[in-house]
This record gives sequence, structure tokens and C-alpha cells, in this order.
Amino acid sequence: MPVSVPAPASRSHRRPGPAHDPAARTARIAPLDGLRGLAVLAVLLFHAGHLDGGFLGVDLFFVLSGFLITGLLLGETANRGRIALAAFWGRRARRLLPALGVVGVVTLLLTWAFGAPSVLLFALDDAPWVAAQAVNWHFVTEQIGYWNASGTRVFAHLWSIAVEWQFYLAWPVAVTLAGRGRGGQGRVAVLAGAGALVSLALMVVHGDAVDTTRAYEGTDTRAFALLLGALAATAPVRRLLARVPGPASDGVCAVLACGLGAAWVLTDGQNAPGLFQGGLFAHSLACALLIGLLAQSPDGRAGRLAGSTVPRRLGELSYSLYLWHWPLYLLLPRTVFGVGGWGRTAVAIGVSLLAAWATKILVEDPVRLRARWATGRRGALALAAALAVAAGVWTAVPQPHPGAGTVDIGRLTAP
Repeated sequence: MPVSVPAPASRSHRRPGPAHDPAARTARIAPLDGLRGLAVLAVLLFHAGHLDGGFLGVDLFFVLSGFLITGLLLGETANRGRIALAAFWGRRARRLLPALGVVGVVTLLLTWAFGAPSVLLFALDDAPWVAAQAVNWHFVTEQIGYWNASGTRVFAHLWSIAVEWQFYLAWPVAVTLAGRGRGGQGRVAVLAGAGALVSLALMVVHGDAVDTTRAYEGTDTRAFALLLGALAATAPVRRLLARVPGPASDGVCAVLACGLGAAWVLTDGQNAPGLFQGGLFAHSLACALLIGLLAQSPDGRAGRLAGSTVPRRLGELSYSLYLWHWPLYLLLPRTVFGVGGWGRTAVAIGVSLLAAWATKILVEDPVRLRARWATGRRGALALAAALAVAAGVWTAVPQPHPGAGTVDIGRLTAP
């Protein structure tokens, strides 16, 4: 989910070009970190049963990822004339896989120690698919009902990480082919827009089923969110958004933010009318417009509010926080210290924040900032050791007898 955030051109230099291209620079944009923080907060509250439409925060993650990744790719094309695909994939792997691996191994051990046998059985079954970044298709092909079965699966939330990873594999190749030469950004814009419409059509087709898991977790049916974000990062769209005056931009951002907030509060899960017939697409389009406007004017009133300290700090922890929260939610008892409801939610979020902070400090940052142990021969040895430990844990955890034990999922909600 997290990537380096492209910095915007200032209002005095609004015509994009190589020297002032917001996609060509890598300073962080505080409002976009803030949006990421609000998105993960919505997901946390949804999973705790307090915000029925909070699952839409995942779509905001998708749009942000499409916008930021495409900005980086187009910036590299403008500056170097080409995209170093192997280097790009290496950066993505260093950014995403270490934390995912740590959370996966620890989650298996915690499930073995504290989970019901049925939950452990599912965890062992799902873990190889998580490692292969294809767990979303595992759930689809096994007909694991997303909205009613995830309360027994500690890795259920990782379907979205798999979708993003698959996008990271395919989209840079498309940008490499379409983005070269004069008019490259226009071609990328057309490709992203056309792809988003095809993805919408596929969601409408598959979303008509009784079980909407295929529509909700399929990479093809969810690609429109990522592609709308990609579209917003291209020069033609940025030129259009740059024409919006600062005060008007703040007003539009306020309207979009209120609309998204209303959707998160009022949407009733999969039962929302029109959700799979264009509702998710409209939500993602609003996200893309909001992101594009905030990237153009991060110092405006809306940008300062979105990038304020609390949501921005939460956004900086969002990846590890997203990884940790669901297994911790699922494995904690229904009452913690004698309290349930919001009290249990507060404890679960607190534990998740602590685990996310430790993962960021001990795993994410050292690998991302290339600590000595994470580079060169030491880095290769550390990677080999990590893979061996992960495989060893998966092999060593005893397989429970099928059908043994039960799980009380209480008020837990599908991610």
C-alpha cells in the first residue's frame, strides 16, 4: 500500500513538465498520508462492527496506490527515458514483503497458541497462497464466501494486498510500453481510462451473483480503483485539475470528503443498492478526484486538514497496521479485561498500533532505508534466513484434525 509520495508542482508552476512534474519528485505529500490514515481507520472500525461502510477504505487505498505508483513510473520515464522494471519490482518487494512475512509467521504462531483448531486449519491452508500473493484467487476458486466466512480466516484481509501486488507486476509493463516518446502520458491516460471501464463492466457482470466474492476480490473486477488513481496521475488529468483555483479546490475537496464520509457511514455492506453496479466505481472516482486535487494543492486549507498530525501519523503506520489488525481482532477473546464492544475495540486497536509501530521500526524502516544488515551479502543471507524460518514454521505447526474445534466469531465483520 505505501509508496513514496510524488510532490506537487506549486500553484505558480501549474503546467506540468519534466522540471515541475509532480510525478517526477519523491517528497512526501502530507494530505495523502492523511488520507491513508483515514482509510485504515475506516477499515479498523468496519472490522470491529462499528462502521458498516468502512470497507470502502480499501478502495481509497487502491486509488492512492494507483496514483502514487503511476506518478513514480511516469516520473522515471520522463527523467530517464525508460523504466528499470527489475529495480522497480525490487523496491516494491523490499517495501511490502518483509513486514508481510513477519506478520504471516507470527500470525501462524499466535493462531497455533490461541486460535481454535478450525481457525488454525484455515490459516495453514491459506498461508502458501498469501506467500504467492494470490490469496484473493484462492478464496474465489475455493468458493470461500467473503462476507460470511472470513471470521474464521486470519489471512482473509490479505486479498487486497494480493490485488495490489498483481497490479504492481502488470501495470509497470503497460506503462513502459505505452509511456515512451512524445504523447506517452496521453496514451497511458487512455489506457488507464479504458481499462477502468472494462473493469467496471466485469464487476457489473460478476456482481449480479448471489455470492459477490468473485466481484469483490477479483483482480480484474477491482482494477478500476487502481486505474482511476493511475489516470489521475497522468499529465492530461493533472492539467485539468491545475485549472481549479485554490479556494474552489478547497470547496470541491470538502464536498468530495463529505460525500466519501457519508458513503462510509451509510453504506450497508454488500447489501447496499447498486454497490456492484457502479457504486464502488463512483466511490473510487470521487477518491481519485480528491487525491488529484490535494496533490495539486497540498498547502491549501483542505490539504492542511487532511495532512494534520493524527491522520498523517496513522497513515505512516497504515501498512503494518492493516496487516496486524485483523488476526489480532480475530484471536482476541470476545471480552478483554471484562469489557466488550467499544472497550474491546479500543484494546484491539491499541495492540494493533503497538505491533504496527514495532514492525515499522524493526522491519520496514531498516529494509527501506537499507540498514547494513539489509544490504549486500548480509541482506541476501537475511532474506534466505527469513524464507527458511517462514517455511519451517509453516511445516512445523501441527495440522489440526479437520472439523476439530469451533470458532465463535461474535460480532466480527468480513474485511
